Amino acid sequence: MLGSTYGTFTSDPRRARAVACGSLPAATVHGRAAAAGDLDVGGRPLYADVPDLDRFFHPESVAVIGASDAEGRPNTGITRRLLDWSERVGARLHPVHPTRDAVFGRPCVRSVGELSETVDLAVLLVGDPLPVVEELAEAKVKFAVAFAAGFAESGDAGAAEQERLAAAAGRAGVRLLGPNTNLNAFEEFRDDLEGPAIALITQSGHQGRPVFTLQELGVRLSHWAPTGNEADLETADFISYFAEQPEVGAIAAYVEGLKDGRAFLLAADRAARRGVPVVAVKVGRTETGARTAASHTGKLTGSDAVVDAAMRQFGVIRVDGLDELQDTAALLARARPPRSDGVVVYSISGGTGAHFADLATGAGLRLPTLSAAKQAELHDWIPHYLNVANPVDNGGHPVGDWRGRKIIDAILADPDVGVLICPITGPFPPMSDKLAEDLVAAAEETDKLVCVVWGSPVGTEAAYRETLLGSSRVATFRTFANCIGAVRAYVDHHRFASSYRSPFDEAPRTVSPSFRKAQALLEPGHRLSEHAAKQLLRAYGIRVPREQLVTSAAAAVRAAGLVGYPVVMKASGAGIAHKTELGLVRVGLTSASQVRDAYRDLTDIARYEGVGLDGVLVCQLVPVGVEMVVGVAPDPLFGPTVTVGLGGVLVEVLRDVAVRVPPFGEEEARRMVASLRGRALLDGVRGAAPADVDALVEVVLRVQRMALELGDSLAELDINPLVVLDRGQGAVALDALAICH
Repeated sequence: MLGSTYGTFTSDPRRARAVACGSLPAATVHGRAAAAGDLDVGGRPLYADVPDLDRFFHPESVAVIGASDAEGRPNTGITRRLLDWSERVGARLHPVHPTRDAVFGRPCVRSVGELSETVDLAVLLVGDPLPVVEELAEAKVKFAVAFAAGFAESGDAGAAEQERLAAAAGRAGVRLLGPNTNLNAFEEFRDDLEGPAIALITQSGHQGRPVFTLQELGVRLSHWAPTGNEADLETADFISYFAEQPEVGAIAAYVEGLKDGRAFLLAADRAARRGVPVVAVKVGRTETGARTAASHTGKLTGSDAVVDAAMRQFGVIRVDGLDELQDTAALLARARPPRSDGVVVYSISGGTGAHFADLATGAGLRLPTLSAAKQAELHDWIPHYLNVANPVDNGGHPVGDWRGRKIIDAILADPDVGVLICPITGPFPPMSDKLAEDLVAAAEETDKLVCVVWGSPVGTEAAYRETLLGSSRVATFRTFANCIGAVRAYVDHHRFASSYRSPFDEAPRTVSPSFRKAQALLEPGHRLSEHAAKQLLRAYGIRVPREQLVTSAAAAVRAAGLVGYPVVMKASGAGIAHKTELGLVRVGLTSASQVRDAYRDLTDIARYEGVGLDGVLVCQLVPVGVEMVVGVAPDPLFGPTVTVGLGGVLVEVLRDVAVRVPPFGEEEARRMVASLRGRALLDGVRGAAPADVDALVEVVLRVQRMALELGDSLAELDINPLVVLDRGQGAVALDALAICH
């Protein structure tokens, strides 16, 4: 293993030291003081606090403030629905209205404070919930729901009003859902379905409808949290809570914007620890989508590349469509862990099997070739001229008699097979009916996953509606793409969950000696010169060339002798961003006269260009290697992010980079490198020796440590190029740019 560099974003290094020394109070999570061992170097919690939402979803007493039974009033319909809901869940509902004595025949009080019992949940049917929230403190209400709109989604004034609402809820000790939410939490859930359930989170209620209607197909749904603008309770809170509920097999989420990037990571980490899959549609892949989401919920969507990376790091399965959300969540909720990641495609048509196998292989699924013995066994029932290596083509007729079940059982008995997928492109009764029955019967007797793609656009056939959908063991899809995506997510999730180690567990609780060295080099509000930036790298153990900063031609000659010919000379100054373009670099100088001439040329050009210098660098000429870039950049949701990619001019031309959100460990750093399109350059091409990937990974981890400890003090870092030498020779930062806050 490489050196330990795990950690967590430190937003304020001074606070980090103060917390570590005990001069500042520990952080709190939802009002609870975090234990000292649960804080990172910045004094922030390392573990998600699980809000106690039992009384929200299962209240004993509910107050409806603004309740109405007047015909034609919007509140009347809502009140009626809440009455029906309260009766279903066994909650006592109390209408509250300042001018009514009764609502729908129930006694009505003027305020919550007049009730004789403590209220678990207050539903606010008022245009301005702020005054009401302030009144809830005296009544000791635990939860409140605000339906009113016109807050952060409406602009700056609304955002300020929402902040006041959130502050009032905090003072009142009330956990608030909304504003700009709806009645989805009070839907009628079927209680006749068994097995693990899906818990649903949506910021736009209508977007959860496809998942909610899965109940009509026999898929259980346990909760629905419509978070709205998330003034208080947010997506992360519900992920943490749902991950702890024993009946929840998967969490499905429609996310327009994240309120707090770190809270989301901590919640995803909790779900990953529990092995509960989280499947999410995240709006904001495009500029248009991001702008629309902001107008809807009033939150940042975040840089999509960073959001995508953060989700992958913590096992959140990101999908694009609502149909994918429902299919993937349903599969992950109900399917048992795979015995193998091998997938067999079984069909009645060679064309169908080849088509599906091609798509599945392209998506990264493993389709193993069945053994010669297994193929011989299958040929006992399938004509010998048909291919049974995988995909398995039965030719059609065997599915219509006793042979069909024999074939399915034989495939599932193979230890290298974990998933059987049968695409049925259209109904062809009675054979398709018999095939569906055999697949269902086999699925009931195996612990392996059986998937069927029912391709008919009609969807009213008995084989589909009754046989396939009537089975809780067969995963049924309507499209090739959704089946392949869901199975890929299923395999990836269980592979991820089986080896997951939370990076928060190994996050540093105290700052390193490197931090104290680096702090002395920072210049708040300024960009560092190359020389100063390299000193910053050196403080964190990142190798830089032998070099000296000189201010005269004679000193340059002496420095070249000490560094060793040949040398590189570069102008150094905080205001120089692109030295090569300005002609401020000289490479391969081999004599004292060349060094003297180069010094004069560089200082003359700098004077002509009006560039301020702190001197001229005389540097060691580093051998040729693979040029990479490693850097730190800020993200408004997640804080500092770490990037690695192809360097030199290629970073601007190809933009082949991978980004991750700290904290992450060595394995994740290796995955970053492996994901690059130009990864082959590090392996060695056209006779070149393999590069020192271990050294590159070590630099990535050291840069992460720098980002974690320096936090906001380091606005940006760019090491380009980082030359990765031959295997075993290390990596050298030839140039660096650092900007301080």
